[in-house]
Amino acid sequence: MEAEDDEFENAYNAASSPPRRPRSICGDCSRPSPVCLCKSLPAQPIPTQTQIIILHHPHEAQHKLSTTPVLTKCLANSTAIVSRRLKPGLSPLLDQSPSAIYLFPPSKSSPSVSLSRLRIPDQSPVVVVAFDATWKHAKEMVRASEGFLSKFARRVSLDVDEDVRGGSIYDSELILRKEPFGGCVSTMEAVARALRVLEPNGLEIESKLIGVLRDMVALQAGYLKPVKHRPKLLKKGKEEQRPKNETHESSPIVGEGQSLSFG
Repeated sequence: MEAEDDEFENAYNAASSPPRRPRSICGDCSRPSPVCLCKSLPAQPIPTQTQIIILHHPHEAQHKLSTTPVLTKCLANSTAIVSRRLKPGLSPLLDQSPSAIYLFPPSKSSPSVSLSRLRIPDQSPVVVVAFDATWKHAKEMVRASEGFLSKFARRVSLDVDEDVRGGSIYDSELILRKEPFGGCVSTMEAVARALRVLEPNGLEIESKLIGVLRDMVALQAGYLKPVKHRPKLLKKGKEEQRPKNETHESSPIVGEGQSLSFG
């Protein structure tokens, strides 16, 4: 009987507790109402000659700071594909083997052309492929996709320096996500830089996209929770080797793996 009474009490408490109200989502920009971006988005998606395809990692698609959903609302000719790799059958456009580039730094086995040195004959429209994921996942996605992409696309890189310690999502006030090394940028900024080179009015398009990105981060920053720095634990036996006057460096930004919370 006591077990039955406990079950009844638990069921009663669950039923009588007030249900948690679902978070209000804007129907236009698909973002939580407190950080709605509708006022910042262009009145009409920006038309471009360039077609944009973003391979969106399934994990990143759930991330609050992903810029892909905002980017696809800003650009008329942009498409997001949620998958871990590109392959035949995922994109009718890519299945046609168009003139294309994919944005990613070079590797020893796969060199790249710098965006600043990219030359498109006769300003022909091209397809730009970008990868939206954590750095680790993005590398895996590129490796898995290159067998397909290498048949028609060139690897193009932004100017980055892997010897410089990672900065933020954007080198200024856009400080929400830690990047692995200097020069790394968000997917939205990478596409904006590419369009600056590829589009006749590229500077104007880049300026509009970066403006939306700044507004997005400014809104998001208002919901940052205070982050206390946790000192790295030393392995047993190394504690005595540590100088007594050594102090911990504080982290001025939100690090990898940490997320925002909306009130």
